[in-house]
Amino acid sequence: MGRKLEGFQHVTERLQSVFGPATHGDTDTPVVHKHDEFETASEADLKNFDVETDSEGHHYAVRNNDPGPTTTDYSL
Repeated sequence: MGRKLEGFQHVTERLQSVFGPATHGDTDTPVVHKHDEFETASEADLKNFDVETDSEGHHYAVRNNDPGPTTTDYSL
């Protein structure tokens, strides 16, 4: 193994000894959506974007209009 990989593994082992092993939960259970105000605002903001695909198959979002500041814009 390379020195960088060994160093990374040493760090992760140290973190595991401090914080314990990672919990992955049950991967078979469905995701529960809260349907709270933040999720509703996020869905409204995402409606202002269209997903485009270029000739190489890359996907990216394009704003379809400019709604101004959004309810989930934390840079304001």
